[in-house]
Amino acid sequence: MKNIVVYCGSNTGNKSIYEKQTIDLGKKICAENLGLIYGGAKVGLMGILADTVLENDGIVIGVIPNFLSEKEIIHNRLSKTIHVETMHERKAKMNDLADAVIALPGGFGTLEELFEMITWSQLGIHKKPIAILNINGFFNPLIDLLRNMVDDCFLKEDNKESLIISDNVDELFSSLNSYKYSNVSKWI
Repeated sequence: MKNIVVYCGSNTGNKSIYEKQTIDLGKKICAENLGLIYGGAKVGLMGILADTVLENDGIVIGVIPNFLSEKEIIHNRLSKTIHVETMHERKAKMNDLADAVIALPGGFGTLEELFEMITWSQLGIHKKPIAILNINGFFNPLIDLLRNMVDDCFLKEDNKESLIISDNVDELFSSLNSYKYSNVSKWI
């Protein structure tokens, strides 16, 4: 792996553990000599993550649609900023640059980005590991929903299991580093 894309909130949430584990993740990305690919903002968990990687001499590439440059308050100290026109171009560019995907807590945008990457993997469009850092059980309701999708035969167990889920940064990276893509048909 050379680069990791991280999807996360443009807000910080209401628990200090979100910020703490985002900082831990940023330090781990640098310790693993990986570059960070992210959405380009200087606010929320996005900004905390970028600042942590930069403070630890890491490379940070932000990909941001022009219309979000002001709304998400573009980070002006990145190693590189790539401007695109649409959200779809943003996700495609981030996918092109990254070798793995991690999702942290966030809102609609974070979930939408995560699920597009999961869907692309399921369809064989990419073969990258996809992980969730389940800080403070944030993603537990989503994990329950995935279980329900399997139980009600809308998702295969193997597809669900291809998603790496951990509440520990070191364990998450161990799973990312040992990941083997499994081409499981999406159809039940």
